[in-house]
Amino acid sequence: MGVGVDVGMETVGEYGEYGERGVTSSYQGGDGCLAVAVRIPVRIVVLLLVLPVRVVWDLLAAGARAVDRTVLRPLGRGLVRGLEWLGRALGVLGRVVVVLPLVRCYETLVVPLGTALRWVATAVFLPLGRAVDRLLVAAYRNVLTPLGKALVWPLVAVWRYVLVPVVRYGMVVPAVWVWRSALVPLGLGVVWLLGRLGHGLSFCARALWAAVVRLALVLVVAPGGWVVRRILVPVGREIGAAFSVAWRIAGYLSRALGRALAWVAWNAVGRPGRWTYRNVCTPVGHWVRDNVLAPAARASRAIGRVARETLESARETFRQTRRDAWRALVGATRGTSRMTEPREPIAHRARTLGSTTTVPGAVPAPEISLRKQG
Repeated sequence: MGVGVDVGMETVGEYGEYGERGVTSSYQGGDGCLAVAVRIPVRIVVLLLVLPVRVVWDLLAAGARAVDRTVLRPLGRGLVRGLEWLGRALGVLGRVVVVLPLVRCYETLVVPLGTALRWVATAVFLPLGRAVDRLLVAAYRNVLTPLGKALVWPLVAVWRYVLVPVVRYGMVVPAVWVWRSALVPLGLGVVWLLGRLGHGLSFCARALWAAVVRLALVLVVAPGGWVVRRILVPVGREIGAAFSVAWRIAGYLSRALGRALAWVAWNAVGRPGRWTYRNVCTPVGHWVRDNVLAPAARASRAIGRVARETLESARETFRQTRRDAWRALVGATRGTSRMTEPREPIAHRARTLGSTTTVPGAVPAPEISLRKQG
C-alpha cells in the first residue's frame, strides 16, 4: 500500500490522489467559514423553493409545446391560406372594379381630351405666347432699359461720392481707432485678472475634493469593500451555486415525476383502452360490418335495382298505351304522309362490349356492323 503506482506519466505517492489529511488535490481553499456554514442550509432552502417553480415551468413548457403543435400551427396555416384566398379575391375584385374602369376611362376619355388640349395649345396658345414674348422683349430693350439708366445714374453718383466717404471717414475710422487703442488693452487686462482668480479657485477646489475623497475612502469605501469581499461575495456565490444545483435537481425530480405520472396514466387509461379497442371494439366492429352493414347494403342495392326495373317497365307500358291511344284517335290516311305521334325524347344508351346491358350516362355510339360497313 505504501508503494507508488505509475499511472501514465504521473506517479501517485503513498496517499494516492488524497493528501495526508484526506483532502483531494483539486480542492481550493479560501472560501472561509461563513461560506462553509451557509452552504448546506442555503442549498436545502433554495431546493425547497425552486422545486415547485421547476415543476410548474416544465408543465407550462409541455403545455405550450402541445398548444403550439395542436392549435397554433394549424390555426396559423389556416390564417395564411385564408389571407391568401382573401388577397386573391381582393385582387380580382380590385381589377374588375378599379383597374379595368380606370383603364377604360383613360383610353376613352383622358387620351382624346389630352390630344385635343395638345392641339389647342399647339395651334392657338403657342403662336400667341411667341407674339407676346416678342412684344415684351422689344418694350424692355427700347423703353425700359434707357429709362432705367436715366433714373439710376444719379442715385449711383450720390451713393459713391457722398454717402460712402461720409460713413467711412466720419464713423468707421474713429470706431476702429477706439477699439484698437482703448478697448482691446482693457479687455486683455480683465481676462488676465479673471484667469489668475480662476486658477486660485481651482486649486482650492481640487484640494478640498482630494480631502473629501480621502475621507470617503477611509470611512466608507474601505469598510464597504471589506463587507462586500468577506460577506456579500461569498454569500452571493453560494446562493447562485445553490440556485444552479437546485434547478438541476428540480429538473431531475420534475422529469421523474412526469415519467411516473405518464406511467400511471398509461397503466390506468392507455393500456386498458388499447386492450378494449383491440379485443372488444375491433371484433364487434368487424362483426357489425360483416353481418349487419354488408347485408343491409346488398339488400338496399337489390331494392334499388328492382325499383328501377319496375319504373322502367311502367314507363314502357305507359308509352305503349299512349301510342295505341294516339293511333286509335288519329289513325292513318292512304296517300298522305303518316302523322307522327307525340312522344318523349329517348336518350340512346351505349352498350358495353360483350354484353347487352346499358350504361347510364355513357356517350351513345352508332351500332353499325362490320358487314354493313363494307
